[in-house]
Amino acid sequence: MSNIFNLESLLKNNSYPGRGIVIGKSADGKSALMAYFIMGRSVNSRNRIFEAFENGMRTKAFDESKLSDPSLIIYNPYLAYGDIDIITNGDQTNTIYDFVVNDASDPFAFEAALNTREFEPDAPNFTPRISGICYYDFDKTDFTYKMSILKSADGNSDACQRYTYSYRPLNAKGHFIHTYKCDGDPIPSFYGEPEAVVLPNTAKELADMCWESLNEDNKVSLFVRQIPLDGSEPTNIIINKNK
Repeated sequence: MSNIFNLESLLKNNSYPGRGIVIGKSADGKSALMAYFIMGRSVNSRNRIFEAFENGMRTKAFDESKLSDPSLIIYNPYLAYGDIDIITNGDQTNTIYDFVVNDASDPFAFEAALNTREFEPDAPNFTPRISGICYYDFDKTDFTYKMSILKSADGNSDACQRYTYSYRPLNAKGHFIHTYKCDGDPIPSFYGEPEAVVLPNTAKELADMCWESLNEDNKVSLFVRQIPLDGSEPTNIIINKNK
């Protein structure tokens, strides 16, 4: 039986998980919950904010004059298509979106899209690409979700290791995957299965807990989304350190 972790403790006890995705079901069983955060150690990485747009959310430079290399830090972390939500830590969001738009009924569009991508080319870290997707069935007040990580072979850039996890949600339970196991030089990639974590009832509770628990020096932005399974209006929360 797998351990169920306290998300607050996982975040407080790790100064640099990097970028992280949480997906699962609210404690009352009435909503899907999704969260994505970014952190940064360099000026370029810290110089960002989240900005919402219709059916999506983007990263952008807070101070354009300080933007030195946009290639791996400017992207759409979140995109929606019909009753499908996509959340990732890079421009693979658009890759997945394109595959889904091509055939939304294909249950393996997520995997097929990610088979065309690899970890980030940022030697020596070779940052993993982490991704998540939610499929909602509002007629049945239910959903399913998948998570993925594309990572180098223990730092060897000659091979990309691909892992996909599929979940049937349970009340108060979610899964947390992040790019780095902890801080370091080079930074060690996440390893093992996504961590099972306890989730609250609302987006605000999840947002407050995550933001207060992330390392104060390294945290940059947080996005939390709550999707009521009765089909009513979702709640989106964005918190940016740069204001």
